[in-house]
Amino acid sequence: MEEEDLLYTEPADEPEEEAGDLLLQGSETQEEAPSPLAEAGDDLSASAEQPADERAWFVIHCYSGYEQKVKHNLEQRIETMQMQDKIFQVVVPTEEEVEVKDGKRRITERRVFPGYILVQMILEDKPWAVVRNTPGVTGFVGMGNRPTPLRPEEVQAIMRRMEAEAPKVKVTFKRGQKVRIIDGPFNEFVGTVDEIDMERTKVRVLVSFFGRDTPVELDFLQVEKA
Repeated sequence: MEEEDLLYTEPADEPEEEAGDLLLQGSETQEEAPSPLAEAGDDLSASAEQPADERAWFVIHCYSGYEQKVKHNLEQRIETMQMQDKIFQVVVPTEEEVEVKDGKRRITERRVFPGYILVQMILEDKPWAVVRNTPGVTGFVGMGNRPTPLRPEEVQAIMRRMEAEAPKVKVTFKRGQKVRIIDGPFNEFVGTVDEIDMERTKVRVLVSFFGRDTPVELDFLQVEKA
């Protein structure tokens, strides 16, 4: 394989969130420090188990917002080029998220790493060319002139996050902000966010009651921005 074919290509569009940087950090500091993606736990995912052949998971860049389109393009190319024995899975990491808007709960699918797609493949000339030349793909995450595979614990963490049974609650408010209570005995009261507990998914709101501020602890889904 010629070195010039494997040059790392910078993404043409910056990802929307800092989460994409975790993938870059994880691939560039394999021996110095564990990746933040490994914090999700030790349970094994079937998709992340060590295979018998040389397949591994790699991260590719694409334009943010076009992840599903690029995934579709790549899957079509895999079939057309008969690369099923070299390129095995294409995954856009997503998770379900609950958002409260206009008093209604809405479940949406949120991209975990905007601008990045995971591909499980054997890194050889032909499959590498199939992936690299797919419309929308702007490069591999790698170090030097070689794409860098994710570590098994990184893949496990991502898979577990995607398979979580309970959707995450999207927090649309912050401390000091006015919110409206939409459920419970203080329904329709307007108060000020005093404290947010992300671990317990609880928020403490100061509500004016009988002329004095009264702290009320509520679930994230019981309030919305006023």
